[in-house]
Amino acid sequence: MSTTVDYLRMTRNMLKKMTRRNFLETSGKMTVLAGALTLPAEAGGHEALRGRFVHHVFFWLKEPDDAQLHERFQHALRDLVTIEAIQSYQLGKPADTRREVIDSSYHYSLLTIFADQAAHDHYQVHPVHDAFRLVAAELCARIVVYDSVDL
Repeated sequence: MSTTVDYLRMTRNMLKKMTRRNFLETSGKMTVLAGALTLPAEAGGHEALRGRFVHHVFFWLKEPDDAQLHERFQHALRDLVTIEAIQSYQLGKPADTRREVIDSSYHYSLLTIFADQAAHDHYQVHPVHDAFRLVAAELCARIVVYDSVDL
């Protein structure tokens, strides 16, 4: 956070002193600093989701050839992810990958990230989640859930 504030202060000060003569030098400094702000927090180029609660659900539809069923289910998924307890999410479908260890028989996946288990527990009893459960029970032949926390 302080890096962002420092960047904004530096930018404001540079713009006050801007002349044609130092434009290129200033632009270069700003580009380098902006690039540094995007560096990952963890070594190896990845940011760990420490302390988060991960809830991953896979859905198999009863009638996978029914386009209206797909539309209805996708709409229900989009409603579900409006619950404020969700920090981030991905609505997905099987990737086009072919390896022996991959199960791509499901039709949809929902990956949700919560701040902690308490946020997840709040999500589980939310009225929007209750409404989604009814739709899923009607449209899905199978549902598999994987929850995980830090090692």
